[in-house]
Amino acid sequence: MKRLIHVALIAFLVIGTATTAFASGSKESKAFTIGLSLPTQREERWVRDKNTMEAYAKEQGVRLLVQVSDADQAMQTAQVETLIAQGIDVLILAPHDASASASLVSKAEDEGIPVISYDRLITNSKDVDVYISFDNVKVGELQGKYFVDHVPNGSSIIIMSGAPTDNNAKLFKQGAMKFIQPKVDAGQYNVVADQAVDNWLPTNALAIVENALTSAGNDVQGILAPNDGTAGGAIVALEAQGLAGKVVVTGQDAEAAAAKRIAVEGTQSMTIFKDTRELGKAAIDTAIKMGKGEELPINGKVDNGVTQVPSILLTPFVVTKDNLDKVLIESGYLSKEAVYGK
Repeated sequence: MKRLIHVALIAFLVIGTATTAFASGSKESKAFTIGLSLPTQREERWVRDKNTMEAYAKEQGVRLLVQVSDADQAMQTAQVETLIAQGIDVLILAPHDASASASLVSKAEDEGIPVISYDRLITNSKDVDVYISFDNVKVGELQGKYFVDHVPNGSSIIIMSGAPTDNNAKLFKQGAMKFIQPKVDAGQYNVVADQAVDNWLPTNALAIVENALTSAGNDVQGILAPNDGTAGGAIVALEAQGLAGKVVVTGQDAEAAAAKRIAVEGTQSMTIFKDTRELGKAAIDTAIKMGKGEELPINGKVDNGVTQVPSILLTPFVVTKDNLDKVLIESGYLSKEAVYGK
């Protein structure tokens, strides 16, 4: 009888601990563990994501285990397996390869670990619990609308898209081409090159633009660059031909270098601001809500190829020289010194 009472008491304590793990000020709340798998730290925006999420997790009293795969799917697979083995409660996964990462979701789900697809959508998985990002088709639409408003009819253009392994790249281009494709079909734009940039690398964008400029005899008036890194690569190629500042170049991520090119150097035309401070916090908040069993602030659904994934989508904004100070500097996202120097 004593043994039965002892077992019952242990069960009661275990259940009690589970239900009070997030009680305000409780020591148990610090035991809640989130695993975070990021694809890279090569770009400023991903460094910001990591720093924001680490600081916010600490502020919220939860443990955050971080792994960075350096654009290597095999490495990300091994790292996620390690996070799972460490007994994480929720996995936040920003995939390097959208489709290949479906197997990582399955591994997490097999262990009863919910998965948040962070910023980049994990495709071909029915088990992704929630997708947190910006409205990425809208991002492309903003780029495309700016492009057609500033690149005149009769122009020769270069179209670049992001890494083929990143589903967001597909969404960005889908949005942009809503505006650009009708111009191409009407013969108002001549497409000199239309290529994806492997791994989003600026060096790959540089090579694409160099080759396109050569084939077009430098007769190019617009470049659709999917992000600030690829825009930077494109601008290096333009500078070599004396064309920097004379060609419309889009961007995305509101990196400090891009802001400087827009506001000071005049070589990049625009960027898209996605406040990753808010994105990172939203992911941590969502993981905590999952742990508590609370309702999530779902505001959309996104098709990942096999299911409509419940989604939390934030709003992106166009940044040009006209509104850069207000949007990026006054908001505290970038310092004035980072853009304009001392």
